Amino acid sequence: MKLYMTPGSCSTAIHIILEELEEIFEAHIVNLPAGDQFKPDYLAINPKANIPALARPDGTVLTEVPAIAFWLGKARGRGKLWPKDIENETRALELMTFVAGSIHGHGFARFFAPGNFCPDSAFHQSVKAQGRALVEKTFSIVDKALEGRTWVAGDFSVADAVLFYVEFWADKVEIALPANLLRHYRAMLDRPAVSGVLREEGYRPEKLGQRVEM
Repeated sequence: MKLYMTPGSCSTAIHIILEELEEIFEAHIVNLPAGDQFKPDYLAINPKANIPALARPDGTVLTEVPAIAFWLGKARGRGKLWPKDIENETRALELMTFVAGSIHGHGFARFFAPGNFCPDSAFHQSVKAQGRALVEKTFSIVDKALEGRTWVAGDFSVADAVLFYVEFWADKVEIALPANLLRHYRAMLDRPAVSGVLREEGYRPEKLGQRVEM
């Protein structure tokens, strides 16, 4: 398989899942700031011009974090990273779509790329503030859902790797995590595959997870 990724992005979730499954794959870096996602050779792989993209053994390509995570969890490693009962399956899908669509798509997207929401730079700080408020609001919802549990859906699953990438972003930009999310984040950082991926992507995992909760 081939993973088209950008270090420190949402593709980190898929990188973690591949390592947790001990898959053999090639990592191809897509330099988003340089505009690699718009180059013809990448558009031929992923016409959506985003990351990640996963080229599977049969040559077909999957895009979108929740979809790639679902396929890897269900189809690879004998399904060991996918929940075994319908309730936990549903909760995993619920969490992954909420992370990608709301926490990332509405919250962090405004924080990281305010120009995509308002072309007038005079309003960019207010757009970023709105994004931060949305992240904090959505985090509080997930935090409540994690009450009394270590992992999102019973045992560790692909959903935990998906949740991790927005927790990681929060740590990087100094948005404090609520107590249950912080506990989940630190549990993820303790996993060898996670710390290994972070080092490969240029981060020092021992420096992460130090911030106190909200």
